[in-house]
Amino acid sequence: MGGEHAPDAIVAGAKVAAAAGTPVVLVGPPDLRTRVDLGDLPLIEASEIIEMDEDGGRAVRRKKDSTLVRAAEAVRDGQASAMVSAGNTGATMASALLRMGRIKGVNRPAIATIIPVPGGSPTVLLDAGANAEVQPEWLVQFAQMGSIFSRHRFDLESPKVGLLSIGEEPGKGDSLRKEAFPLLEAAAGPDLDFIGNVEGRDVMSDVADVVVADGFTGNVVLKTLEGGLKAVVGALLEAFASEPQYQEHADALMPALLPVYETLDPETYGGAMLLGVDGVCIISHGSSSQRAIVNAIGVAREMVEADVVGEITTAIRPADD
Repeated sequence: MGGEHAPDAIVAGAKVAAAAGTPVVLVGPPDLRTRVDLGDLPLIEASEIIEMDEDGGRAVRRKKDSTLVRAAEAVRDGQASAMVSAGNTGATMASALLRMGRIKGVNRPAIATIIPVPGGSPTVLLDAGANAEVQPEWLVQFAQMGSIFSRHRFDLESPKVGLLSIGEEPGKGDSLRKEAFPLLEAAAGPDLDFIGNVEGRDVMSDVADVVVADGFTGNVVLKTLEGGLKAVVGALLEAFASEPQYQEHADALMPALLPVYETLDPETYGGAMLLGVDGVCIISHGSSSQRAIVNAIGVAREMVEADVVGEITTAIRPADD
């Protein structure tokens, strides 16, 4: 029920994914079948909906029969292997955290967002907004979780992990970066390829496969890149249409430009994964279309089959276990 195009685009994407072989169960109000054709998809009924403009944490505590809460409970109780939502991001995170629970030893869950890299493997940026303020040791856990996620998501043997800062030198950055750097160095090994500091210009390059940051900085980077890419694509389309004589050239260039556009389109990647909770939770963009939902469900299935949650559980397991 979440997102700008819900429920039609969400249901349509779920039906396509189910037809392709991924079992899908919907969570929605009892009258959903009268509002949209669900086909053969089963429905877990929930009487409440958390709106996009509600405070996520408060709404989850107040609306215990909301679709997001019931979806997270379905994963917790084994009725589903993963949850996917294009709804209220804060409420999605809160539902997953409060109902699925946090993996033992994980200080804070983090949002792992895919950043496209034309001509190369995408970069995983985390945290992209779950934690505005973090402790240095949390960034080490973000690096460990992001590395596991990147390895399975993009089939990388040893993802390169960088710490987002304002300079490549170890001493650059604020106190958080300066304290986190030696901790990441100490944690480096066969399962964590820490390459040092990276800068904002490196996020859309092959310098690092995983970039770790606090959620405030990560979210600013994400939104800046989204806005910049949208402006560039818009300017190109406007330039192509500005003069009639350009149209022929634009048509000739389209076959070369379309793969680039596909790479840059966030719908290609389906959504971000909330790492650190005891279950697979995929957070899709609020404007997700049918295609984005199909891809998000595909990512959810891949992460379940790869047992990413199990690997993170092993990697973060407290020393006294």
